[in-house]
Amino acid sequence: MASWSAPSPSLVEYFEGQTSFQCGYCKNNFGSRSYGMWAHSMTVQDYQDLIDRGWRRSGKYVYKPVMNQTCCPQYTIRCHPLQFQPSKSHKKVLKKMLKFLAKGEIPKGNCEDEPMDSTMEDAVDGDFALMNKLDIKCDLKTLSSDLKGSIESEEKEKEKSLKKEGSKELIHPQAIEEKLGSGEPSHSIKVHIGPKPGKGADLSKPPCRKAKEMRKERKRLKLMQQDSAGAFEGFQAQGQPVCLLPKAKSNQPKSLEDLIFESLPENASHKLEFTRFLCNSPLEAEHPANGPECGYGSFHQQYWLDGKIIAVGVIDILPYCVSSVYLYYDPDYSFLSLGVYSALREIAFTRQLHEKTSQLSYYYMGFYIHSCPKMRYKGQYRPSDLLCPETYVWVPIEQCLPSLDNSKYCRFNQDPQAEDEGRSKDLDRLRVFHRRSAMPYGVYKNHQEDPSEEAVVLEYANLVGQKCSERMLLFRH
Repeated sequence: MASWSAPSPSLVEYFEGQTSFQCGYCKNNFGSRSYGMWAHSMTVQDYQDLIDRGWRRSGKYVYKPVMNQTCCPQYTIRCHPLQFQPSKSHKKVLKKMLKFLAKGEIPKGNCEDEPMDSTMEDAVDGDFALMNKLDIKCDLKTLSSDLKGSIESEEKEKEKSLKKEGSKELIHPQAIEEKLGSGEPSHSIKVHIGPKPGKGADLSKPPCRKAKEMRKERKRLKLMQQDSAGAFEGFQAQGQPVCLLPKAKSNQPKSLEDLIFESLPENASHKLEFTRFLCNSPLEAEHPANGPECGYGSFHQQYWLDGKIIAVGVIDILPYCVSSVYLYYDPDYSFLSLGVYSALREIAFTRQLHEKTSQLSYYYMGFYIHSCPKMRYKGQYRPSDLLCPETYVWVPIEQCLPSLDNSKYCRFNQDPQAEDEGRSKDLDRLRVFHRRSAMPYGVYKNHQEDPSEEAVVLEYANLVGQKCSERMLLFRH
């Protein structure tokens, strides 16, 4: 492996003051308020420290909600993958995927019982939908040439097969525009639909067994196991061979990995594969010797079904976490609850990374918005914490929910004397990039005559904290 060198410092351009947008949750025209800056480049450590102070990226735009003023406060949420146990609804999604892959079963009706069908970063649906539209288009362009060729060939195949197959395929040529408008872009890919339940039964498969017969069979096996346990010693004493029956199932619940990686039959109806590669983002890719094998940075996780791409998740792998950015998917496969499924895959992936890099042990899910009921689904990934918007300490979500039920903005830290330990304490040590030179703010300010300059720099320093202000370069004209 080539020797690893330290990355260049982050370079950011801070936008003075607050920005108001239409809220994507309550639809208030100017209710959503945030601070923002443009990341020309950023190290993974700086971004880790920023999201631990309530920042979040949308492409190269990095923003921080004004929590005590915005209409729908957005609290940073992280899950503990090492202690995570899938809920009943999570298991339902995984089993649904398994049945689809193994037998081609498509669930009847819609999937409204699932909490959310997308882990798309909330800003896409909210404050920065336009920026994400542009960023996502760029992300699609930066996919590998093989991927682009595959998509183009799919479109050509679609046109040819449309004349031949008619209504046998579900084709949505307008899907890209519709999903972009909602912040969930997706390439339209043809979907081959198998026979509906009750029609065109496969005679090569064994007939369905009645539930009553299955119960009798289970009871018979149980009795046989009990009898064999008592007879085991007698057979051994006589020197007779012992026929061991299948072991009774353990009461231990299946792990997340057991549910995700359960083996499929040889004649499975579908094949789901995954590929992962670096993608374009402001985060600089890093490959330190003590880091994960894939390195740190931004990655596309592609979901391929029978050789066709059906979803792409964007994640940031940072020093202490995997941060889910967004997911876009083919709407024809929404019945598989790909948003929930991808989140569970990413939690399992975080566990895998932890085995090699022990400090990487959290899964960040973006923002939790308690005032918007449809966005509360993220709280179902337990155990999880919310970030206190004033002191930037993590508090278990169970302790936060009673307060959020009473007030949409809350300080979660119960210690009234606690302060922001990471706040800016020495403005002169802040680093500035001016006229192609990096310098401390203490040097830069001696050459400035604008009295408002220090107020802007101080605002920036308080928002990013002392550590980031000393490492990142603040671009000044």
